[in-house]
Amino acid sequence: MVKIDFVPNDYIQQRDSGRANFLYLVLFGALMGAIGVTFSIIKMRQKSVESELISLNLQMSKAQEQITQLEQLKTKSKSMMRTMVMTAELLEPIPRSIVLANLTNNLPLGVSLLELKLEEKDLPVPKAAPPKPGANTYQQKAGTPAAGGKPGAPPAKPAVAAAPEAPIIDKKPFETTVEIKGIAPSDLEVASYIARLGSSILMESVNLIESKETTIDEAVFREFRLKAKLKSNVQLSKVDVEKIRKAGGDGNQ
Repeated sequence: MVKIDFVPNDYIQQRDSGRANFLYLVLFGALMGAIGVTFSIIKMRQKSVESELISLNLQMSKAQEQITQLEQLKTKSKSMMRTMVMTAELLEPIPRSIVLANLTNNLPLGVSLLELKLEEKDLPVPKAAPPKPGANTYQQKAGTPAAGGKPGAPPAKPAVAAAPEAPIIDKKPFETTVEIKGIAPSDLEVASYIARLGSSILMESVNLIESKETTIDEAVFREFRLKAKLKSNVQLSKVDVEKIRKAGGDGNQ
């Protein structure tokens, strides 16, 4: 049986082309929507990146300010340390470097120091004796002739009391003790070291606290402990300092 189609071919072609155009429009709309969504996402990310960049710039500026403040504090601390060192040098009657030079340069042959401890202790200030009553004043009775004067002469004027002297402000006295620990080949070197320190211009009252035998790397030594005092009111000249700094115990007197 023959099938006869009464629809014209032009209508069929027009219908197919309309469907294809609609499909193209749908695809174009989907593509444009995807492009719009992508563009909006990119804009949102750009805004977030800009905000993060602004916050990073703020953090960088704060960090720069902190670094500047830290450098200023370092500069101030260096100047304060310089001032403290200068003050300590002015307050110390004997610099620690001179004391160390005196201890090391007076070492006999074979003697080595292991420990060194300096300790300062304030001493009590001696109280001044109270003045005796009438010691600075003298008054003569009326009508009594002065020594060597004639009777009936007018009485001498009373002596004016001496003005009190202004108090002298002095440093608070203190005592510096030195504790020394070392090793020596024998007691002869320890005794020589004590004699050298006792005759130096800085030390006094050098006493032996302990001396015992010890073994180091299968060698026998004498381990000793000394305790000495620094002389008070010592005024070192340049010549004395040069003598102390010379090697070989030339700082002895």
